[in-house]
Amino acid sequence: MEIDSDNGAAITIRDADKDHVDLVLKNVDLSVANSIRRTMLAEVPTLAIDLVEIDVNTSVLADEFISHRLGLIPLDSTDIDELSYSRDCTCDQYCDKCSVKYELMVKCNSDSTSNVYARDLSKFNNNKILGDPIIKDKDGHGPLICKLRKHQELRITCIAKKGIAKEHAKWSPCAAIGFEYDPWNKLKHTDYWYEVDADKEWPKSANCDWEEPPDPELPFDYESKPNNFYFDIETSGSLTPDNVFMKAIEALQLKVAGIAVELNKEGVEGNDASNGGFTTYGKTPGNQSPVGDSYGSGSFGASSWS
Repeated sequence: MEIDSDNGAAITIRDADKDHVDLVLKNVDLSVANSIRRTMLAEVPTLAIDLVEIDVNTSVLADEFISHRLGLIPLDSTDIDELSYSRDCTCDQYCDKCSVKYELMVKCNSDSTSNVYARDLSKFNNNKILGDPIIKDKDGHGPLICKLRKHQELRITCIAKKGIAKEHAKWSPCAAIGFEYDPWNKLKHTDYWYEVDADKEWPKSANCDWEEPPDPELPFDYESKPNNFYFDIETSGSLTPDNVFMKAIEALQLKVAGIAVELNKEGVEGNDASNGGFTTYGKTPGNQSPVGDSYGSGSFGASSWS
């Protein structure tokens, strides 16, 4: 399936399922394509367990070990936009507007080993899909947390919060992202190590079928730029691949907009020094400083010296 844009950019989806998409992004700059890749990995918000209060732990695993395993359980983040960041919430610690609460109460009473899975997490506010553990196995167990022997017990309270992978990898919605351009290495961006013949010793990428092979008789084009970018996106299940891609573009747009605002501070009311804002050093459309003539006769801005 191919998706075109009026601006020239195009996407060809070669393969897609619930947690994976293989696509080709065309007619964009290399910096833009790589920025989308980095944003998908590090700046798309998801939900993950961040606070763990352990009341009882008589298993063989240390408290920190179990806390780490709980944090890595993927949680459904489809409606993550409904949740606020805890740093932006007005509550003292956490509330329903910025977090999801879980309890884990498990005790082994049999002689055989008891497995504790993600399905054993009891979530408060069960009327929402947000925060449900992602369970993919056919038995419906989910990720394994730990194993208990007879008389061993876990009593744990967990708080999941909204975050991004820049803070911790547990918030990353992607398990892996494959990224490639110029599979024939026409631009010579890759320097292959070889013993005799690089063409024979290095296997060709599957993406070579999507581009014409280079002509060895043609001279090297120093102004050539890559045009096709091959993405192979695999998510952890917290978000679908299309959501990850779209949210990454939205996050990238907000970052670019933030730069534009900083570069045009003279147009922002809060930075207008003549109205009591912070000092700006740009000029207004009338070629007047927003703080007035600082070197005029006996005046500084709107104030006069006496």
